[in-house]
Amino acid sequence: MGQEVSTEVLEKPISSKNVKKKSKQKYFWQYKYLYLMLLPGLIYFAVFRYAPMYGIQIAFRNYVPFLGMHGSEWVGLEQFRQFFTSPDFGRIMFNTLFISFLSVAVSFPIPVLLAILLNELRHAVYKKLIQTFIYIPHFLSWTIVVGLTHVLFSINGGAVTEILASIFGERVDFLANPNWFRPMIILQQVWKGAGWGTIIFLAALSRVSPEQYEAAIVDGAGRFRRIWHVTLPAIRPTIVIMLILTMGSVLSTGFDQLFLMTNSLNRSVADVFDTYVYQMGITQAAYSYSAAVGLFKSVVGIILIVSTDFIAKKVDPDSGLF
Repeated sequence: MGQEVSTEVLEKPISSKNVKKKSKQKYFWQYKYLYLMLLPGLIYFAVFRYAPMYGIQIAFRNYVPFLGMHGSEWVGLEQFRQFFTSPDFGRIMFNTLFISFLSVAVSFPIPVLLAILLNELRHAVYKKLIQTFIYIPHFLSWTIVVGLTHVLFSINGGAVTEILASIFGERVDFLANPNWFRPMIILQQVWKGAGWGTIIFLAALSRVSPEQYEAAIVDGAGRFRRIWHVTLPAIRPTIVIMLILTMGSVLSTGFDQLFLMTNSLNRSVADVFDTYVYQMGITQAAYSYSAAVGLFKSVVGIILIVSTDFIAKKVDPDSGLF
């Protein structure tokens, strides 16, 4: 009898759920120190990203600090209605989208181009030197970048302004002229951010096997054909992911840079969602109204991320985030 029972136990199939559970536990304990290193990041996002989302309800209330969160009147979508019907909505939306898409069209491709050019550079010393020089501006704050811009492009004694005035015989006020505001913003973004993007794409290119280039050379492919058929396909997934993340921040054009570059003469083209939220929420104490504007910006960002990811997967099933 005992022998029959033991035979049944041995022949009984092991539950796949239990196997998966044990394998997950084994995997977790095997890499427990890596998960421990992940803990500070999770705590940071929980405290500074997810916990503040409790305050989103301010956008649906007529918030009064003395009454508190729950003591303030619930007004529903009234703050959103005021924003969409205000004369500032069209101007703010146009300025934000114009700067954002101009930034995507100009600032996004430049790191890709720089990464390809550096990848084709065979002299290791020159390659590292150039990479270092273009990466240094990434560590500078926007305050320093804007300060350098004022020094170089000031109407009174700016080095670039003086050089251009001596060549063309006309002095241009780059910092106050609204027509020059957007080109100056894009120029700053390219100078400051191109190095960081280049490193990301160079890291993607480092995974390309040299044998692929050798095979292309054997097949008679020149330099440009090797770039087109080997280099670009290798970094295409990275390009797609970076583009998706960039589209998610289309309405977040960067508060520090635009706020520091804004003055009374170029404000008509400089006001965007980030600076508008600051003006309404901090300087005018319209807390509920500014929260509604910020929430609208976040929702649009999520929609753009999901839409771009969906389109990317339709074009290339191997691309995308989700």
